[in-house]
Amino acid sequence: MDGNELLAIARQAMQDRGLQADFPDAARREAEALVEPTAATNPALGGLRDLRDLLWCSIDNDDSRDLDQLTVVQQDAGGAARVLVAIADVDALVSAGGAIDAHARINTTSVYTAAGVFPMLPLRLSTDLSSLNENEDRAAIVIEIAAPGTDAPPATAVYRAWVRNRAQLTYDGVAAWLDGKAPAPPKVAAVPGLEAQLREQDRIGQALQDARRQLGALSLKTTESRPVFLDGVLSDLRADVGNRAKDMIANFMIAANGVSARYLDGQGSPSLRRLLRAPERWDKIVQIAAELGERLPATPTALALDAFLAKRRDAAPDKFAELSLAIVKLLGSGEYTMTRPGQAVVGHFGLAVNDYTHSTAPNRRYPDLITHRLLKAALAGAPPPFSDAELTELAAHCTLQEDNTAKVERQVRKSAAAVLLGARIGQSFDGIVTGVSGKGTWVRIAHPIAEGRIVQGLDGLDVADRVRVQLVAVDAKRGFIDFKRVN
Repeated sequence: MDGNELLAIARQAMQDRGLQADFPDAARREAEALVEPTAATNPALGGLRDLRDLLWCSIDNDDSRDLDQLTVVQQDAGGAARVLVAIADVDALVSAGGAIDAHARINTTSVYTAAGVFPMLPLRLSTDLSSLNENEDRAAIVIEIAAPGTDAPPATAVYRAWVRNRAQLTYDGVAAWLDGKAPAPPKVAAVPGLEAQLREQDRIGQALQDARRQLGALSLKTTESRPVFLDGVLSDLRADVGNRAKDMIANFMIAANGVSARYLDGQGSPSLRRLLRAPERWDKIVQIAAELGERLPATPTALALDAFLAKRRDAAPDKFAELSLAIVKLLGSGEYTMTRPGQAVVGHFGLAVNDYTHSTAPNRRYPDLITHRLLKAALAGAPPPFSDAELTELAAHCTLQEDNTAKVERQVRKSAAAVLLGARIGQSFDGIVTGVSGKGTWVRIAHPIAEGRIVQGLDGLDVADRVRVQLVAVDAKRGFIDFKRVN
């Protein structure tokens, strides 16, 4: 099976889940008519702060072209450090109610499949006009984050500004340098002061993570797969692992999303919060801990769970990704909800934060675009652009489409894995049970990274159980991989 066949499977999977694989003609025409966003072409961009002289940089995946955020550290008048996160002002180009917005509102997210990416926004925006590309002047929403230990938060937490990306960097390159395994990336070395700037970002990022860890933020390590094509033919599914630079940026984004949520609350505006409830299957997590000689309380507590995870990471680092996968499956899925100012919120169990919205990836997530519109209205002293009823409906729709997107991505990964496993019928693998429901029992193997259904010998199995399975059948078009349990 070549890339085109896999792409056709992905397109059909999207259609089956109520997602649009293609942009409507009206959205394409709208995108083609867009011009470079400047104060002259968009009067709403007049009067923005000019922060283009700061040492902004982006750090992303090697193949990322939709750059949503830049970061920089500044010292305030009192010498206290603060992180500035600049987020692409996608709303300046995507008009609410327009054809592009209508498509984005249907899908609510970019869909990242093993066959390719189906972007939420036309590439003319997401990789060009609304992307914070290197050496380009861009309008942004800037969110300021106080470094841990700072006595007072920044005086102005959210505002609009012009920014300029001084260096487009990659996670792998920056991480290898920070870990002392490689010299500074050429783009870092070429910009005076950027090396010191990044080391300060790394220091603050770790401090932010440590502060959340003290509250119970979970230190999980999961492994996802990414497809590798050779001359247009799928050749492998390789592990996509985390690193120090990814952790740094993730810590900044989590903190920025908290600032956004608190800012809207302080301005009397409703918000679209992101939450993860306490796990319903806590009893199974307690059982897993007991089987490993540890004890967890009967009531869900993130602090105790993270302490258990830290112990296991030190005791058995080679099995920690497997344990993390089991815990992630038992934690369940996040969701969106409309929240009124001052209203009690559930918070995010895994991140150990109470105030959390999505605001840092508007090129690829519609909830972030919603949050930007709420932020810009609050900054202008205008009424919220959404009613409570509309936000409630959007929260439910975004949650639904996120689930549909995850199912599409999982199905296409299975199709890709089925292609690779087609010649290995009858072989046995070690696996971990990742799901048990009325629809079936699922197992994940590591080489290649693949998930399939156990069709024989599934009695008594539960999430996190380790099993030996034999591959009995594959169907690449339907994404089916079938195993039977063996001794």
